[in-house]
Amino acid sequence: MAMIKAAVFASGTGSNFDAIVKASEAGGIPCDIQLLVCDRKDAVVITKAEQKNIDTFVFSPKEFDGKDAYERQILLECRERGIEWVFLAGYMRLIGPVLLEPFKNRIINIHPSLLPAFPGKDAIGQAFEKQVKVTGVTIHYIDDGMDTGPIIEQEAIRITAKDTKETLQQKIQAVEHSLYPKVIQSLLVEEEVH
Repeated sequence: MAMIKAAVFASGTGSNFDAIVKASEAGGIPCDIQLLVCDRKDAVVITKAEQKNIDTFVFSPKEFDGKDAYERQILLECRERGIEWVFLAGYMRLIGPVLLEPFKNRIINIHPSLLPAFPGKDAIGQAFEKQVKVTGVTIHYIDDGMDTGPIIEQEAIRITAKDTKETLQQKIQAVEHSLYPKVIQSLLVEEEVH
């Protein structure tokens, strides 16, 4: 099977970036992570990418004349490397048409709730405040809305009386780190078959 060239977009510590790269290195997913795109110059994920010799494009949105301008630069970085798929892993920006059109149905995101419940920032905190009994993880295609794209896969997680926001986050991350590589693998294999 041919290796698919992919980029990961992240803004934080990169725990899902780690999970994807590990699965790729172990042959669990048929893709080669060629690029990390990050919008925060102090993000921990940058060091992780550098340690793996993965190219990085790190930018500050304030240095650009709007979203279209920095997305055009991201697109250029992706095209230079032949990127075919984009995996969002804690990237805290909405994707605009500059990237949505060339990567139609090839940008996926992971979100720490059972969408459509608790979209946007701090989904774990939102679930905790609402005292719901079940939350989870959603993997979905990106569209121009906030966590509104078509859902690919979901996994539920029970919230117990003993859970704190921190323990809930640990449970969610444990699910994310196994579910995201599995879903990526099935999407890439399915594409190869067609």
